[in-house]
Amino acid sequence: MKKYIKEFKDFIATGDLVTIAVGLVIALKVKDVIDQFMAGVVNPLIAGIFGKANFDDVGSFRIGSATNTIPDPKFPKDPTKTITQHGALVQPGVVITALINLIIVGLVLFLIIKAYNKMKKKSEAIAGPSELDVLTEIRDELRRRQS
Repeated sequence: MKKYIKEFKDFIATGDLVTIAVGLVIALKVKDVIDQFMAGVVNPLIAGIFGKANFDDVGSFRIGSATNTIPDPKFPKDPTKTITQHGALVQPGVVITALINLIIVGLVLFLIIKAYNKMKKKSEAIAGPSELDVLTEIRDELRRRQS
């Protein structure tokens, strides 16, 4: 038991858990931004073009009658006990909406990562000389002073 507690303390102390937690919090906030982008920009554009804010109702159809009353299987001998069954509503448009959302989220994340990588390269370029360059300069300066 002590071994597991020590391993758990080591796991917590490595910082991986904190990094994951921070990443999840940031991911939730990015999700909020993307949801607002969808609600405020994409869905109104879709509504302007197609007349509806999403494709949820596209191709919807019902299987079976709207309502169906059947005897309750728990009480087979009592005709007054019934269950109301509703026909199944099939909505392929919901899948289309989800796929469009996935593509837009992927595009937004791609653009964010692309911008991050560009910013990271600039910060690496500004970082200055490497350790090897500094050591070479020190060596050259020491040689110059000795001569």
